[in-house]
Amino acid sequence: MPVTAVVGAQWGDEGKGRVVDYLAQRADMVVRFQGGDNAGHTVVNDFGEFALHMIPSGVFNPDTVCIVGAGAVVNPANLLAEMKTLRDAGLALDNLRLARRAHVVLPQHPQLDALAEAARSGADKIGTTKRGIGPTYADKAARIGLRLGDLTRPEWLERRLRQTLPARNRALAELGAPPIDGDALIERCLAWGDALGGRIVDTVPLIRDAVQGGRRVLLEGQLGVMRDLDWGIYPFVTSSNPAAGGAYSGAGLPPNAIDTVLGVVKAYSTAVGGGPFPCELTDTDGARLRDVGKEYGATTGRPRRCGWFDGVSIGYASWLNGFTALAVTKLDVLDGFEEIRLCTGYRLDGQTIDHLPDTPDLERVEPIYETWPGWMTPTRDVRTWRELPKAARAYLHRIAELAGAPIRYVSVGPGRGELVVLDTYGVEGLTPGVER
Repeated sequence: MPVTAVVGAQWGDEGKGRVVDYLAQRADMVVRFQGGDNAGHTVVNDFGEFALHMIPSGVFNPDTVCIVGAGAVVNPANLLAEMKTLRDAGLALDNLRLARRAHVVLPQHPQLDALAEAARSGADKIGTTKRGIGPTYADKAARIGLRLGDLTRPEWLERRLRQTLPARNRALAELGAPPIDGDALIERCLAWGDALGGRIVDTVPLIRDAVQGGRRVLLEGQLGVMRDLDWGIYPFVTSSNPAAGGAYSGAGLPPNAIDTVLGVVKAYSTAVGGGPFPCELTDTDGARLRDVGKEYGATTGRPRRCGWFDGVSIGYASWLNGFTALAVTKLDVLDGFEEIRLCTGYRLDGQTIDHLPDTPDLERVEPIYETWPGWMTPTRDVRTWRELPKAARAYLHRIAELAGAPIRYVSVGPGRGELVVLDTYGVEGLTPGVER
């Protein structure tokens, strides 16, 4: 801080929510800069356990302004339901603001999403959560989308919907779905506008004043680099840019505004959805990682694909994002493993490579592993670097080395306080297993 982007460094589900929840206790503003409610950030704190889908993870600090940025897409019905859950837990939500330029997930978008996914077969399935995120971003790119600000302008709203509904109904008809009732949709949108109108604002002045005033601002992304629309495992990606570059346009910031890019990475690898996942384990170790780590999707409950840490993908993610530091989560999940493997390269067509190839080749690579000794002792009560077992410190050194970025935080449990905080931890000249 003062301006820190928190970015997923793997396939998503890295634990960004718990990191933002911790950092937000001394943040003045948290901005969600992209994505929709198709993935959740699990947060455990004094209020309870929550799976946040749209509202920034800083919402638990009453002094933090929480903004859903213009790069996000918002389903108003789901957002209102999430707000009710938080209110029922005792939160006031007085500081929640919504960018008027953020696009609206309309009822037809999840319908189109589900129909499109059903039409795919086998390995071609993307694994979408059917929340309508892709179709909403598609409408945005086609310039036929509806924005949150439109919900507060009845005449403009009706004009926009009347212009775009014929094309939407033709698309639904081609997929064998019933047409949209325009009058009913307009009525629903106006009701959303009434419910959310006071929170829908121009967020540029708010964010500009915070940055220029030197206040502490967190930028929160959704999913991870490997699901980035441009740099992920296309087409098995989300429809926006979770990489740090997306934070500038999604939040409304100039390129020189961000001081720190914090990459969040699990101590092993997980993924939900389709596409290549080189280090995936389908054996007892994979099942054990899933069971111990409780690796089930926060939004869908789907079991996550699990595997060893992928050092090739972390190097790729670090370069694309310019990580200035790392937060390593779920180290405690590895406490009971006698041996831990770590991928340092891929074998492709008989050649060893240390870079991430394009999707068709990534599907064919064979991971090259190093084997590291486990520490076979609980870490949940550890709060300092020196208290970590020597084997755990060596393993973390290696992750930092592969990422080319220092580790700032190590999570040893889901609770806000279950964290090892390192003020400085360099990677130059590190030798795995050597104390510093």
